[in-house]
Amino acid sequence: MPPWLILMGALAALGPLAIDMYLPAFGAMALDLRVHPGLIERTLASYLLGLALAQLAYGPLADRYGRKPPLLAGLTLFSIASIACALSRDIDHLTLWRVIQAFGGAAGMVIPRAVIRDHLDTREAAQALSLLMLVMGVMPILAPLLGGQAVTLGSWRTVFYLMSLAGLGLWLAVALRMRESLDPARRSPLAVGAIAANFRLLLTHRRFMGYTLAGGFGSGGLFAYISGSPQVFIAIYGIDPRWFGLLFGLNAAALILAAQFSARLLERHPPLRLLRRAQGMLALMTLCALALTLMDWITLPLLMLCLMGFMASQGFVGPNAAALALSEQGPRLGVASALMGALQMFCGALAGFAVSVWHTGTPLPLTAVLAACAGLSWFFSRTAMRSTRQPA
Repeated sequence: MPPWLILMGALAALGPLAIDMYLPAFGAMALDLRVHPGLIERTLASYLLGLALAQLAYGPLADRYGRKPPLLAGLTLFSIASIACALSRDIDHLTLWRVIQAFGGAAGMVIPRAVIRDHLDTREAAQALSLLMLVMGVMPILAPLLGGQAVTLGSWRTVFYLMSLAGLGLWLAVALRMRESLDPARRSPLAVGAIAANFRLLLTHRRFMGYTLAGGFGSGGLFAYISGSPQVFIAIYGIDPRWFGLLFGLNAAALILAAQFSARLLERHPPLRLLRRAQGMLALMTLCALALTLMDWITLPLLMLCLMGFMASQGFVGPNAAALALSEQGPRLGVASALMGALQMFCGALAGFAVSVWHTGTPLPLTAVLAACAGLSWFFSRTAMRSTRQPA
């Protein structure tokens, strides 16, 4: 794996770090801030909403000023906001700073995808995005474990101080090691009319929107799982918070391994074929989980089996849908990457919010939202595939 791709993976991992690292601290945060645990869960939905909005700005900036300057600005904002989160004394200020933190972290979500498409064609980009998921996938395994240790040795505030240090380290890596990948001849003017025209073209592009929303609702299910897993594992099934990271890591491992298997299969199969087959498995796993829940047959081992099947399917859906969505967007890669990321984060925020406000004392909110996301992902992928078969 070339060094520039490793750096892109580390930058893309900053978002999962800020999402996953504080999950084991939800209980401690609710006690310290004296609020209902649901309000702590909503700070995650707020972060996802901030990521969605901010990505719309980073795309045009990356197409106008290059990939490196917006990255440095975003990492600076992320580090400052992380310290402010650690210093927050009430839920309102914490939620506000989480949104600002997301505005900084969004740079690591948008720009690495654009850099990959600067360097690689569609098939190679799908392979690179799968490899990127290996680097990103380490974070959902390590982040809850690291967050749990930080809470044990310090407090929940320690988690946010560590996020700030991660942002600072990546700022130094980008400043010292990253080379600008955008050719000056391909830079787009930062004009409101041109930006609006690019967004309008993308929003009316059936294949781009279809594949983007297919990946977006797949990611929505992933964020529903992230938001709801502390409640399901710890509150419903009584898992000790120290073991939460292990269960979380098993599901993340399924995502990583599947993404790497997808990268190898791309040497012999086109992304479209892999996406079509993965969509069927995504729907099957979530419908099984929902049916078992409705019949009151769900147990922790059965739930884990369904969740691992969902995560493995998402390991195929995510990178292949993203590569197909960006395959025709060469002149406006930054804007396309931004819009794709924003729509995916909106899906994630919506799914996470649905799980956070729906409490039944059973896994039903999680399994129902997962099934809905999988169904929508399947529908939009089929819409894009039908459009692909028609003349452009």
